[in-house]
Amino acid sequence: MAIWNLGSINADFVYSVPHIPAPGETLAATNCDVFLGGKGTNMSVSAARAGSRVCHIGAVGHDGRWAVDRLLEYGVDTRHISVVEEDTAQAIIAVDADGENSIILYPGANAVIPLVSVQTALSEAQTTDWFVTQNETNLQVEGAKLAHMMGLRVAYAAAPFDAGAIEAVLPYLHFLILNEVEMAQLQSSMGKSPRELGIDIVIVTKGSKGADVFEQSLGWEVQSFDAIPVTPVDTTGAGDTFTGYTLAGLDRGMPLAQAIQMATKAGALMVMRHGTADVIPDLLAVQNFRS
Repeated sequence: MAIWNLGSINADFVYSVPHIPAPGETLAATNCDVFLGGKGTNMSVSAARAGSRVCHIGAVGHDGRWAVDRLLEYGVDTRHISVVEEDTAQAIIAVDADGENSIILYPGANAVIPLVSVQTALSEAQTTDWFVTQNETNLQVEGAKLAHMMGLRVAYAAAPFDAGAIEAVLPYLHFLILNEVEMAQLQSSMGKSPRELGIDIVIVTKGSKGADVFEQSLGWEVQSFDAIPVTPVDTTGAGDTFTGYTLAGLDRGMPLAQAIQMATKAGALMVMRHGTADVIPDLLAVQNFRS
């Protein structure tokens, strides 16, 4: 079994600030760090650290070979990451004293992943595998459609949110994860509740309030999972960590509830750390975590 992730690869520039800047405000940062990031990268690293075989499909510029090396170091299969003429994507992240963040994205190479990379990668996939993507790359629909046709289980993390992007991949999905604000936006756009989307599993994350899960096999009855109360220092990447751990648990044959419980621990650990992909907790740390 494996997880095939058509995902973004970013250089994350993380600035510590007293508060999130208001429009027109100039604000001095108290610290700056550079991390490996991108929603796709975070999910690949978290799923790999959770014990799954993960193959990342993506692109970097000639300035991004360090990112590929770092992914490989973290246990991710990087054979299907292309080097393209566009610069590697960047994220400018401001994190305030309460751990909240604001993010500016420059898509760069993430927007020009070659179709042949997706086709070549999925030619190696098996019907027991997962395919996952997010709204930070091109080829989302093409990748999801191809994976669905091949019999893979297809997952979509609906961020950054765009109702049109979700509607385009919806016919091919088995698994959808989005936060409660995004779910409200999707309901406003489509007029459908999570139960009416026709997807096997829908997870609505609610930050410190936990997550609601709608599973077709259980008759769409909502299952609520509490978050673990911790003091956050940086919420960046926590949702991606939760998603990666949940998919890894399902990939490894866990019941959904058990996978979510593991992912909840990983997410709690993540918000207590500064950084993105480089600081995602490994499986041993998650298993040993006691709230």
